[in-house]
Amino acid sequence: MADEVQQLLASSAINDSIISEKDIEGLPEPVQRNLRYAGVVGKLRISTVRLKQTGLFKMKQGQNWKPYSALQYFTIDPPGFIWQVKLKFLPLIWVSGRDSYFDGKASMQMKLLSFIKIVDAAGPKLDQGAMLRYLSEIVWFPTAYLSDYITWEAIDVNSAKATMRYGGVTASAMFHYDEEGRFIDFVADRYMGTDDNAELEKWTAEISQYSEISGMMIPVDGKATWNLAIGDFTYIDLKITDIEYDNPTKY
Repeated sequence: MADEVQQLLASSAINDSIISEKDIEGLPEPVQRNLRYAGVVGKLRISTVRLKQTGLFKMKQGQNWKPYSALQYFTIDPPGFIWQVKLKFLPLIWVSGRDSYFDGKASMQMKLLSFIKIVDAAGPKLDQGAMLRYLSEIVWFPTAYLSDYITWEAIDVNSAKATMRYGGVTASAMFHYDEEGRFIDFVADRYMGTDDNAELEKWTAEISQYSEISGMMIPVDGKATWNLAIGDFTYIDLKITDIEYDNPTKY
């Protein structure tokens, strides 16, 4: 996995421009409000991100929560990520996994005890899902709101629609904010699964807490839920424990 991380980070363009009020004035008002709340004006545009997570995870409906820890890397230009996760099932039983989004393509692998492969997925539906995941996670590095591959449309005083176009794939989602500009949730139609029978389902990512990191207000607690006809399925409850910007040599 170290080689994959190096490849991802090596692909990143470095943008050392400083964000000004003029840069954000063309965005929908709730998005401007969020970026001012986050404190991006006067900050350098972020090029790479390294973060750590802990939390609880369910691999499928009906399963008990399992504790997990994860390390994730992002690039902004071009957009990409690698998420390395370890889930603890029993004291000596664990599942390790890797989700990646690179050059507009996604892949997912999960292994029991690091060598028994239980998931190995790729394909157009996973590409769409990974794009939406990336779009939902730019709240952790909000200077990426200004990326050329994302366009914004005003919906109402507290909502805006973001559309991401990259690598021949297009995906859209709703961002909702409160009156102060805090991001509340993200709602999109995302493919649940990767096979031919996978269908679009409503997918929601919610935030419950912010913290100041590197002079910006960043969401640090959240969860993601499939809003299914048979009932909601919340499969991850996460907390960001560490985040660093533009330090690609540390991995």
